[in-house]
Amino acid sequence: MSTSDTPLPSSLPLLDPTGHFRLLRTRREFFREAFCGFGSLALASLSSRTVSQAASLNSLSARIAHRPAKATSVIFLFMAGGPSHIETFDPKPLLNRLDGQPRPSEFGEAKYQFIKRDAKLLGTRRTFRKQGQSGIEVSDLFPRVGECIDDIAVMRSCHGDMVVHSAAQYELFSGRVVPGFPSMGSWITYGLGSESESLPAYVVMPDPDGALEAGQPMYANGFLPASFQPTMFRPGNRPVLNLELPPGVSMKQRRRTIDLIRDLNSAVLDPDDTELNARINTYDLAFKMQTEAPGVFDLSTESQETLDLYGVGGETTHDYGRRCLLARRLVEKGVRFVCVVSGGGPGNKQWDAHDNIEENHLRMASETDQPIAGLLKDLKRRGLLDSTLVVWGGEFGRSPEAQTGKGRDHHNLGFTMWMAGGGVRGGQVVGATDAIGLRAVERPYHFRDVHTTILHQLGLDQDLLTYPHLGREERLTLVKGEVIREII
Repeated sequence: MSTSDTPLPSSLPLLDPTGHFRLLRTRREFFREAFCGFGSLALASLSSRTVSQAASLNSLSARIAHRPAKATSVIFLFMAGGPSHIETFDPKPLLNRLDGQPRPSEFGEAKYQFIKRDAKLLGTRRTFRKQGQSGIEVSDLFPRVGECIDDIAVMRSCHGDMVVHSAAQYELFSGRVVPGFPSMGSWITYGLGSESESLPAYVVMPDPDGALEAGQPMYANGFLPASFQPTMFRPGNRPVLNLELPPGVSMKQRRRTIDLIRDLNSAVLDPDDTELNARINTYDLAFKMQTEAPGVFDLSTESQETLDLYGVGGETTHDYGRRCLLARRLVEKGVRFVCVVSGGGPGNKQWDAHDNIEENHLRMASETDQPIAGLLKDLKRRGLLDSTLVVWGGEFGRSPEAQTGKGRDHHNLGFTMWMAGGGVRGGQVVGATDAIGLRAVERPYHFRDVHTTILHQLGLDQDLLTYPHLGREERLTLVKGEVIREII
């Protein structure tokens, strides 16, 4: 007989769906019954709440920042695959004039993943127009985001160390080029906890087209306690399953089931077993999600004007618009860090325009322009933009040279990211790439500087936000990053 089929020390009672007790005779039967329905919701929550190192759900209690903060939450609009700075927020007239010619020697050398040394420069077919009172030039790929440019600080001189997707994605999220280190979302929840007791502290909403090269490890908690890893929402209209009570089960009956599970676990609980203690508390979180969270996911309570603002219901904008709207609703309820991913699955489903930059970026921008602008406008009119830091960007940019005649290769030497809200001074451009967009030449900002600035706006000090690991006090920025003072 297997261990799971051995008799229990004594028959144990469990509430049936009508609220009555019945006896369970084997471990297999007990766990099958205990983890179905409500239990499956608890298990889903365990993936983001179970604690492995001296922590319980109290580790997610809201904490005071190191210094006064401008922002209390972050929404990261992750453009997976590498959006082209040249086609979006960094116009290069000289590149257009040199279209089809070899790169002039004065711009130096660059290593690419696929482009050969004799590749020719590729101009852009996009047009740029000055937007807002600030007059910042924005591509016609993002006309609606351009309407919000006075709230946006454009950083045209970002750079990273890697030119392959997986390593660059790890560096964007964790400051390291290999998996196993905590993401910025995990570091932030470790430093600040959560303002919500009924919702996860850190949420990732992946693109429904599929996984990315770096996979879920790029979002993960690494060596931080497991309570700081993200909750991964499902694509579609039901991001979290089993939020509804089963038919015929009242809230009182559900509460009694939870109390019973707690009592059964507590009967054999070692006071030093913090992991089991966290598992027990997970059921309370799941109960709170069943009682309080369903309303967060019910977009029918939004006005038609708001749905239209995000493009919910639109042919191309519905999915990303729905997720951006949900991000606003989550930070409104105290969720600390939300990542909304654009791009998933194989290359061309991302902003990974190797074959045809026009086809790829027109499609990807048409899916995201209206939802992103809708998010910025909605946050602002609700008074949430002041406390919510919105970050836009990918793991790198695209090359000035052509690949296959119409595409662009990966490019990490200079590209654009932007921030809005959360104490950021919008309506300005900081940093610059050279005249063909090859490398950052004016005030270059590494990913660690972007991380440091995000932490700073949240009131977190990179030198104080540390965790002991293998004899070293680790931190998000690896080595010291610099706050991008021009934008704050």
